[in-house]
Amino acid sequence: MTDQITPFRIAVPDEVLDDLKARLRNTRWPERELVEDWSQGSPLGWVQDMCRYWAEDYDWRAREAALNRFDQFTTTIDGFDLHFIHQRSPHPNAMPLIITHGWPGSIVEFHKVIEPLTDPTKFGGDAADAFHVVAPSLPGYGFSSKPTAPGTNVDRIAELFMQLMARLGYDRYAAQGGDWGSAVTTSIGGQDAEHCLGIHITLAMIAAPKLDGDPTPEEQRAIDGSAFYNQWDSGYSKQQATRPQTLGYGLTDSPAGQAAWILEKFYAWTDCDGHPENVLGRDELLDNVMLYWAPANGASSARLYWESFGKGGKRLTVTVPTGVAVYPKEIVPPVRRWMEKRFPNIQHWTEMPKGGHFAAFEQPELFVGNVRDYFRTLR
Repeated sequence: MTDQITPFRIAVPDEVLDDLKARLRNTRWPERELVEDWSQGSPLGWVQDMCRYWAEDYDWRAREAALNRFDQFTTTIDGFDLHFIHQRSPHPNAMPLIITHGWPGSIVEFHKVIEPLTDPTKFGGDAADAFHVVAPSLPGYGFSSKPTAPGTNVDRIAELFMQLMARLGYDRYAAQGGDWGSAVTTSIGGQDAEHCLGIHITLAMIAAPKLDGDPTPEEQRAIDGSAFYNQWDSGYSKQQATRPQTLGYGLTDSPAGQAAWILEKFYAWTDCDGHPENVLGRDELLDNVMLYWAPANGASSARLYWESFGKGGKRLTVTVPTGVAVYPKEIVPPVRRWMEKRFPNIQHWTEMPKGGHFAAFEQPELFVGNVRDYFRTLR
């Protein structure tokens, strides 16, 4: 066993890029959807236009260089080669903060918030709010290695990330996450109260309890969101939770298929007024898709659902200080009353004015401000 931490730079081989362009140019397309909206899935015209842009105009080498402005490393923990950004702050009293993405996200989600978090004085902030940021790729995602045996569920990933923070020399640290990252962050808070100062999450995977009387407006919002998700928006989740291997053949073989599978969720889950490009640029949308395509992890990323749904889990009570940011277009916005049994130490609750599921990606300034405001109380 080694504690070695190795510098890493993203360097996708030329042959992978050449193969990608050939596949995009040779895509066999389905017929057009029969509706004028997204109700049957990603519209043909937009997916074709995105894939044409991806093949002909998108400059991965420039995008790769932009991502490589961050300090990146790999280290082996319990047989996993974990890839992570470790951006240290120039301010000596910075708080260590691990931020965790989910599906269909990646470290790309954080490209607009890492610098303001680490060096706030360059962005109109106070040095007292600085963080040392650690942003790992989940196992089976991005440039982390893929699990080779069952068992890599949310709690296991939390254990790996706890070990990562210890290896980096952080005896006390904070944690933040969205989507699966919220679940991992919750597990870190539940398992590592000795070292975790507090957590900040944007999604709480808690089913509605049996309600006495009429629901509050906040509860009704969550009930409506859950009902819509279950009826119209959760097919991807059922497939990934039950047959990720079958799905993986198509996602790994067809870049158009991988793009359509991911980009639909940026329509459905962002606060975008009907189109994802209203809030995110084409290049950054495709940067995120590239972190699935280049490492060929359509199956391994989907498998996290198979590992985590219906398999129990530790369901620990989280006693560390907890902050929650509620973005209005979150899939199921958190409800404080529903959370309080499992999170008895909620110290910060914010109803955000705009934004959706990909908070740091969509609304970086609001995200950074909220994270600073909350963790300032724990310094």
